[in-house]
Amino acid sequence: MPLVKRGRIVADPYVRVVDDAPVADDVAVILPAARFLADAAELAQRAAPTGVLWPNDRRVADLAWLDRLALVALAFPSFRDGRAYSQARQLRERYGFGGELRATGDVLRDQFLFFIRAGFDSLEVRKDADAAAFAEAVGRYSVFYQPSADGRASTARQRLLPRPERNTAETAQAARSAAAFADSN
Repeated sequence: MPLVKRGRIVADPYVRVVDDAPVADDVAVILPAARFLADAAELAQRAAPTGVLWPNDRRVADLAWLDRLALVALAFPSFRDGRAYSQARQLRERYGFGGELRATGDVLRDQFLFFIRAGFDSLEVRKDADAAAFAEAVGRYSVFYQPSADGRASTARQRLLPRPERNTAETAQAARSAAAFADSN
């Protein structure tokens, strides 16, 4: 599946490991939730990045060793099931997770902006055309009315800021966007 990260189609550096397969110490891996929880203490000591595929029917509070995870992939088994949006917001806002959040499963084109606003960094999409459409659309919108987990201030929040701070916040946001774009090149 194509992986879209920071508005670009990229190669996935992670390898998915099935339940009982051995885990190589020098490869970035994504493990199923049950396997990760069973071996969390051992896996937390790995040198290579470790990620977990977290189902949307489990509480994120049950996610052990969150500070040592490089990636949490949240599952969307159906486009009608939005529980992983809530999980993403909780991970970012309540638990302060700073690693990569990845949407996986039934990731549809018309939901791309919602994924970003909820705090997702990367998306596994099923169709190459969807990946290209997202890469094009990610920078299309710059003003939002709702608060979110993506770090951008809402329009109402920006209006409450005194003028000099607003310019500083806008300049900081522009600098972060430019840095993210430069990092992805």
